[in-house]
Amino acid sequence: MFRKCMSLLLTAVLFVSSMTMAAAAAPDTVQGKLSMIEKDTYGTEQTGAVLERINKLETDYNGSHMAGSMMARVDAIYDQLYSNGAAPSLLAQVNAVEWNIYREVSMTPVDQRIANLELEIAGKTEKGSFVQRITGLSELSFGNASIPMVQTMVPANTLVKIALVTPVNAKNLKAGDTIRYKVAADVFVDGNLVFAKGEPGVGTVQKVTQAKNFGRNAEVEIDFATTKAIDGTDVETFLGEESKQEMKNMAMAAGASVAGMVLLGPIGIVAGAFVKGKNVDVPEGTEMFIQTKADTALYGVQSGAMK
Repeated sequence: MFRKCMSLLLTAVLFVSSMTMAAAAAPDTVQGKLSMIEKDTYGTEQTGAVLERINKLETDYNGSHMAGSMMARVDAIYDQLYSNGAAPSLLAQVNAVEWNIYREVSMTPVDQRIANLELEIAGKTEKGSFVQRITGLSELSFGNASIPMVQTMVPANTLVKIALVTPVNAKNLKAGDTIRYKVAADVFVDGNLVFAKGEPGVGTVQKVTQAKNFGRNAEVEIDFATTKAIDGTDVETFLGEESKQEMKNMAMAAGASVAGMVLLGPIGIVAGAFVKGKNVDVPEGTEMFIQTKADTALYGVQSGAMK
């Protein structure tokens, strides 16, 4: 408990979050969108002629081919998989069914996730398009062909507990490096699940200052830019005052003297070590809090419909 709280406190003192980075823009070319869809669907970008790849995706998702230009056809699949408009996206529906079974969302490809869920629930995989199979999974999991997801307004500064996937060590990092993390605990707003355990997040190292003599500790500045919600939306997040206070509250449970020693200043982290500064070394799995940057409309899973 002491080590975990110490890690949280180091995080609270030594991490600074920038608020300027926006969510990554969607690809704007046929090849870019096709690659993104294939990676999320099959795990890797596919090979072969572009039209053959589009045909395969259309068959797998809907069981038939669409008319129109290559861009129009790819846009249609892209919107079906990712866009949350009048109804939740297909990715949101897969996430909802998976969470209802495992209480956690995985990052495996869509085709594998659907097959795994069918095996888990019914003991066999089904034939048909992804849309048909997800409808069947919803009926088995929720008792209804329609996934019980409703639009939910998530307020700015909603706290999200995360766990580092990428270790943070000042000696091994440089500005521009990617820091990956995942949601460590479900987040509900108005009784609806909006962030599910297991959903990924991506941050970027903004600045690294190495430890120096005379107690000058290393510092790592990280922009915890986007965290994926259960409906697949990349939500802008950051390390703000509310999340820092939450980490301080957690650490206080280990003893006020420990919390006070660290939060009063990083020079007090290592008792008696005033000659050489302390390195930032936060291991994989370390839990901390971040918060949403702005009010965000998301689809959430209704808690009353969960098994």
